[in-house]
Amino acid sequence: MDPAVSTTSPFRQKANRVLGVNLDDAKITKSYLTVAFLALLLGGVLGLLQGLNRAGLLQLPTWINYYQILTAHGVLLVVVLSAFFTIGYFYAGLSHTLGGLLPKVRRMAWIGFWMKIVGFVIAVIPILMNNASVMYTFYPPMAASPYFYIGLVFIVLGVWMCAFGAFINVADWRKNNKGKHLPIFSYFATGVFVLLFFGSIPVAIEVLTIIPWSFGWVETINVMVARTLFWAFGHTLVNIWYLTAISAWYVIVPKIIGGRRFSDTLTRVVIIALVVMNITGGFHHQIIDPGISESVKFMHVFMSLAIGFPSLMTAYAMFRVFERTARKQGGKGKVAWYKKLPWGDVRFLAPFIAMVAFLPGGAGGIVQSTNQLDQVVHNTMWIVGHFHLTVGTSVVLTFFGITYWLVPYISKRVLTPKINKLGVIQTIIWTVGMLFMSGSMHYVGLLGSPRRTAYSTYGDHATALGWDPYFFLLAIGGTLLMIGVIIQVYAVFHLMFFAPKGETEFPIAEEEDNASKTPYWTERWGVWIVMMLMLVAMAYVIPLVDFIVNAPPGSPPFRTW
Repeated sequence: MDPAVSTTSPFRQKANRVLGVNLDDAKITKSYLTVAFLALLLGGVLGLLQGLNRAGLLQLPTWINYYQILTAHGVLLVVVLSAFFTIGYFYAGLSHTLGGLLPKVRRMAWIGFWMKIVGFVIAVIPILMNNASVMYTFYPPMAASPYFYIGLVFIVLGVWMCAFGAFINVADWRKNNKGKHLPIFSYFATGVFVLLFFGSIPVAIEVLTIIPWSFGWVETINVMVARTLFWAFGHTLVNIWYLTAISAWYVIVPKIIGGRRFSDTLTRVVIIALVVMNITGGFHHQIIDPGISESVKFMHVFMSLAIGFPSLMTAYAMFRVFERTARKQGGKGKVAWYKKLPWGDVRFLAPFIAMVAFLPGGAGGIVQSTNQLDQVVHNTMWIVGHFHLTVGTSVVLTFFGITYWLVPYISKRVLTPKINKLGVIQTIIWTVGMLFMSGSMHYVGLLGSPRRTAYSTYGDHATALGWDPYFFLLAIGGTLLMIGVIIQVYAVFHLMFFAPKGETEFPIAEEEDNASKTPYWTERWGVWIVMMLMLVAMAYVIPLVDFIVNAPPGSPPFRTW
C-alpha cells in the first residue's frame, strides 16, 4: 500500500491491503479492458485491410469500401480503445490509491460503461451499412446518418459519467484528508478526467448542431464553426492520451526498474501545465484554413508549442531516473550504465521504446505547428505517419506495457516468464512494424502522396507510380502490426483468465528519500481549471463569434462515397 494513501474507511484500507485489489472495482477495470482489446483486434484487422488496399495489393469486395474501413478503424482505435483503456486504467488506480471506489462511483462507472457500449452499437450500424463513411474527422460538409451522431452523443455522455465519478471519489478523499496531497496517481487521473470533460464539450456542441442538419430539419450548417469545435476536442484528445501515457512513465516505470520517482513537485507542475495549456491549440490543426486571422492562429500555435516545455521536463526527469537507478545497481561509465536497466522486462521495455518514439514524434508535431512547413505536409500521408508514431507507438506501446502488470493485478494472477518473453517479442515486432509503416508514410508524404484517399495511380502518372515502393513497405509494416495485435490480445486474455493464480503488485514508486516538500498550491484545482477556461475563452470566443456573425455561406449535407 502506498504510504501516502489514507481513507475514511479503515476496513476498506485493510481489505485492499489483504486482498491486493477490491474485487468489485476490479470487475469494472476488467470489463473496460476487455472491450478495449476486442476493439484493438477488430481495428487491427480493418487497419491491415486498409493498408493492403492503400498499397494496391488487395481489392476489397464490392460490399465494403475503403472509406468504410477507414471510418471504422478510426472509431475503434481512436475512440473505443483509447477511452475504454484510459478509464479502466485510471479507475483501477483510483481504487488502489484512494482505498476503493465509493458505491455510487462504482454505479456511475457501470452506467458510463453501458452508455458507451450502446453509443458504439448505434454508431457502428450506419458504418456497416455504408451510411457513415465520414472518417474519424466527421465534421461537415460530409454528412453521415443522424444515428451515427446520436451514437457519439451516448459515448460522450458515458465518458462524462465516468469523469464525474472520478471527481466524486477524489472530492470524498480530499474531504476526509484535509491538508494532505492527493496521491500522485490520482492526481494524474484528475488531470485526465478534467481534460476529458472540458475537452469533449466542444465536440458535444458540434454533434448536437449536426444532428438536425443530418436529419434534414435545417438546410445548411456553418462549416467553420463545426470544424473549429471538432479540433478543440481533437487536439485535446491527443494530449489526453499523452498525459495517460506519462502517468505510467512518471509513477509506474521507476518502481518496475527498482528506482524512485523524480521530484513530486515537478510531476504535478507538468500535469498542471498540460491541463491548463491543452485545449487552446486546436487551430494549429486548421493552420491552412481560410477565414481564421493570422493572430489567432499564432496564439494557438504558440500554445501548441508551449506543451513542448512540460515534455522536455518529462524527458529530463525520466532519463535522470534511469541513470540514477542504474548507477545504484552498479552501472558505470558515461553511457554504459544503461546495461543495468531491465531490458528483458516487457513492463519496462515497451514504455521505454514509447518514450524514445516520442522524440521524433514531438519533432514532427513542431513541423505541423509551423505554418510554412505545414503547407508542405498538411494533406499528405506525412500526417498519418505522425499519428501512428505518436499515438500508435508512444501511447499504444505504453498501454501494452501497462497491461502486463495491470491485468494480472485485477485478475489476481501473475506474469509468467513465458508471457513476459512473448511480450518482449511482441514489443519488438510492433516497433519494427511501426518503423516500416510510419517511416514509409512520412517519406511518401514528402513525395506528395495524399492522405484520406484509396489507392490510385492517377492514370499511371509517373509521380504516383513512384509512391508504390513506399506503399509496399507500408503493407509490410501493417502485416507486422497485425501479428503484434494478435500476440497482444492473446497475452491480455491469457493473463486475465489462464495465468497462474497469485498476487501482483500495483507498482507505484515512492519519492526519493531527500525529496523536497511539495507545496500545497499544487492542490488548487479550482484555480487551474479557471486559468484553463480563461485561456480557452481568449483563444476561442472572438473567432467563434466572428464565424457566427460573419458566417460564410452555409453548406448542405454531402455524401461523397
